[in-house]
Amino acid sequence: MQHTLKSALKSTVLAASLIMVSGLSMAEIRLGVDTAPYPPFSQVNASGELVGWEIEIGNALCEVMKEECVWTPIAWDGIIPALVAKKIDAIVGSMSITEERMKTISFSDKYYNTPAALVAAKSSGDMDGSPESVKGKIIGVQVSTTHQNYTEATYAEMADSIKTYQAFDEHNQDLVSGRIDAVVGDSLAMAPFLESAEGQAFEIKATLSDTAIFGAGAGAGIRKEDNELREKFNAAIKEIRDNGTYAEISKKYFNFDIYGE
Repeated sequence: MQHTLKSALKSTVLAASLIMVSGLSMAEIRLGVDTAPYPPFSQVNASGELVGWEIEIGNALCEVMKEECVWTPIAWDGIIPALVAKKIDAIVGSMSITEERMKTISFSDKYYNTPAALVAAKSSGDMDGSPESVKGKIIGVQVSTTHQNYTEATYAEMADSIKTYQAFDEHNQDLVSGRIDAVVGDSLAMAPFLESAEGQAFEIKATLSDTAIFGAGAGAGIRKEDNELREKFNAAIKEIRDNGTYAEISKKYFNFDIYGE
């Protein structure tokens, strides 16, 4: 009887261990993405599903890594704290790789790179991106972004004021309504707005570059200690570029190479 009980206990402990190991290997990777729409990268469609170029790229990366992933929308200004607090495991949400952010988190290799842009009304005159050209203007920008950092560093002295927004589409609406004079944002993310009926009166006045502020492209944000996950992302990014998956997804959204230089 004692031998049987010991055997049963051994079997129970072994089974529990196997379940724990299985649970670890099958654990979901929680991918953080902005709650606000950011077309063509990410947005919620009429069926309530997350769609967009970055969503498809993220899903392709997870497939290559052979990982189960779940998208976890989080407000942009709280997305790095959520990663550090282990509420998510990676940020796949057009986050630029910058020295400032790397003080807190790590990044995978870049998976795309597009320039920032200054957008204003076509009738607004010669607004060429220089500080002097925005003198007396109100400039809108999304909070906790490299675009905010650039706007404050470059235009604060000459602009009338800088107005921050929680969501990308909010500053576009204020631009249309005339509450602000210009917006600084990603040139590609601005494209759907400029092509829309309400965006016809606006244009890109200047493309903006400053590697020290904007970084060298967007990568997956990873906790500093998660080296294995970072290397998995790096290998997956390389594989989807090498096997044509990256190009296949991208051509549905863009007529140029979004990977950049």
